Parts: sequence; C-alpha cells; structure tokens
Amino acid sequence: MGFTMGLNLLLLLAMVATNILSLYHLSTTMITTKPTGNPNPPVPDHLLRQLQTIRATINHLTRHQPNPVSTTPSTTTTTAPSDLLLYTQLSPIASACRHHPDLLHQYMNYTPFSPCPASSSSAGEPLILRGCHPLPRRRCFSLTTNKHPSQLPANPFSPVPENSILWTNYKFKDLHSLNPDLGFDLKIEKTRFLNSKSDLDLPISQLIDIAKKSKSVLRLGLDIGGGTATFAAQMKEQNVTVITTTMSLGAPYNEMAALRGLVPLHMPLQQRLPVFDGVVDLVRCGHAVNRWIPVQALEFMLYDVDRVLRGGGFLWVDRFFSKSVDLDKVYGPLIGKLGYKKVKWAVGKKTDASGVKNGEVYLTALLQKPVSR
Repeated sequence: MGFTMGLNLLLLLAMVATNILSLYHLSTTMITTKPTGNPNPPVPDHLLRQLQTIRATINHLTRHQPNPVSTTPSTTTTTAPSDLLLYTQLSPIASACRHHPDLLHQYMNYTPFSPCPASSSSAGEPLILRGCHPLPRRRCFSLTTNKHPSQLPANPFSPVPENSILWTNYKFKDLHSLNPDLGFDLKIEKTRFLNSKSDLDLPISQLIDIAKKSKSVLRLGLDIGGGTATFAAQMKEQNVTVITTTMSLGAPYNEMAALRGLVPLHMPLQQRLPVFDGVVDLVRCGHAVNRWIPVQALEFMLYDVDRVLRGGGFLWVDRFFSKSVDLDKVYGPLIGKLGYKKVKWAVGKKTDASGVKNGEVYLTALLQKPVSR
C-alpha cells in the first residue's frame, strides 16, 4: 500500500511540475512589452529539456506502477524495486537509460544490505555500451573472490594469480581456455611493441627516439581500447605511465590489467575521456578503434583526444582497419581535420579472410599535435 501511495505521489508531483512549467511559459509569452511579428515564438531549449525529463519520468513510473487490481504478495514481488524508481529521478543518470528499462531493472534488482547478485552485474556492461552509465548500487556489496593471493607479481609479464579473478562473470573458467590472441598469454605479450615486421609496426624504441628528436618528453599516456594493458606494461619499462581504457566483454580484461599492476579504466569508446585538458603526452588508439565505430562517434572521440593532448603530444593510430575506399574518402579526411603533423602514415592490406573479402586495409599513423594554433 505504501509503495503504491508513494508512486501516486510522485506522479502527482510530476504532473504539477509540468503544469507549472506550462503556465510559466504561457505567462512569459503573453506579458511582452514589444509585440513581434512572429505569433508563435520558439520554446526555450531549457524548458523543452525540463519537460522531456518530466514526461520521461512519468512514462517510466507508469510502466512500473503496480497493478491496483491485484494486491496479492506474489504480484507485488515482481514489480520494480523502489531503488530503480528512485535512481531514475536523479540528474546524473544518463538519459539513454530510459530506453532500456529491462536492463536497468535487472541491474538494480537486488536485496539491500546483502551481496549484489551476479545476474544483475551482467547487465552493467550492456547498459554502458548503450550509453547508459547507471549510478552505483548504493546498498549492496560487490562480489569478490574468496581466495586472496599471498603475493602479487611485481613484473607485469609474470604469471598472475588466476584465483583472484571472479570467474562467475565469464563463460571460461581459466586463462588457458582463452584465445591467446586476446592478450592473456603473457609469454606472447612480452614480445609485443618491441619489434618491427612491417611498415604497420611502430616499436616503442622508435617511438621514444622520435619523441627525443622532436624534443617532446613522454611521461603520461592513455591507451584507448588497450585490452589487458600490454602497451602500458611495455611503457612502464620505459618509466612512462600509461592508463588503459578497456571493457570486460566475455573475458577479464580489467581484472588482468589490475593484477599486472596497471591501471584499467572501465569505460566504452563513446564516453568522454576522464582526463583534464592538455595533460597527456601520448594517446594510442588500439585494435578496438576501427571502422565499426559510427563516423560521428569516431569524430567526437578524436576531438576529445585533441582536448586531453598537450601541445606537441602524439596521437598513435595503431592498425586502424577499414575498407580502402572509406579510408581515402572518410577516415583519412576525418583524421586530417585535426591538423596534426604526419610523422608516420603507413597503409597495408588486411590479409585475413574478412579483409580480403571486404577489400580492407590497415592504417598505422603517428601524428603530432601542433604546439600552438
């Protein structure tokens, strides 16, 4: 009964707020000292945003409101938890969340003051990838493994304690079951970024040499879509701190990076980089940055990279793949809009089955941001 009354009160408050906004807009358009020639002036953007937020809240509350006809315990237990209805009204929540109420309901469906259910945790990344960054579940405890390692490896290429990974979140139950190309075989990872087999490769030694010749110091870097953070591990050997953005889609990328003593940022490609303006010396775009990203989203990402890079810093596009014609007509000009100096620009054919079928090519580019504009 209390839950239903609370929902009705929220609906009433929302409708009252809508009416007040409507009256306010009506009064501001009627009380004018100078009549204009336009009988229907445009509605201010801030009022439209407020109205849309209120209407979305009303629609969401209405969908999850309990059925007043049936009040049996079995019916009321299947309704949305009060925490879900509360969080939908907090301003930090992304507007895209209202487009995925089922996933949000699954994510927020937990018993307060108890461990967070594993089934609800699985909805977190699908929400993030859809542009919804839900607030933390404030009254349940995140799951952890009950096996604590006695000692963590000091070398980022030493074997990690697999029992420190919460394997219930994944289909596979050990690192050996994963494809070694995904970055979990540290024997293979130890050799990456060190040698050059083609023009598409950029060894770290060459990168550091280029920076020295241009009198540009490398101290802090950002690796976008860096998997298990192998690039950060190699740069750590050069006393360069690199933070890695990564997701854990089907494999423990974040856990692996952390167990290696590196810093993973759990964030998708479309999110604003959580770094202040002009403080990063190097940004690398890894394999995750490719042609499947919508062009507009890729453009926004590149300009956000420009925001965080200092003058004289480097952008490394590492093996970006696309159709050859798209590279010439779309992606090449898109990158060129940044106005960066082309230190390296190498294009090579993508020779796997998909690459041959679709006429795809790889692009490796090292670009330097102008010191001043």
